[in-house]
Amino acid sequence: MTERKHTIVLLRPNKNTRTYFEYDTVSAAMDGICKMFEKKLKELNPTMTTLSYDISDLHRYLDSLPQLVALIQDQSGSYTPHEKDWIKKRVYLHLRNQAS
Repeated sequence: MTERKHTIVLLRPNKNTRTYFEYDTVSAAMDGICKMFEKKLKELNPTMTTLSYDISDLHRYLDSLPQLVALIQDQSGSYTPHEKDWIKKRVYLHLRNQAS
């Protein structure tokens, strides 16, 4: 069972825009990040019916974002920030767990 840890993903997709997404679990947040990348792929390739990517493509996309931070709520109710490298590791583990 996935541990429920409220997660806020702070995102700056470009220099002029900031947004955030809230999730009930870290796993849901990692899934949301993957879906965000897949949506971007579809926007960039509107005529393709099937898209595929590997983890290096996803990592390049995440690295291209001016800002990406995950705030994970701990048991005391405080939020701990996690930067891109942590997010990239967690996304990889998330995808690996889905594949197994």
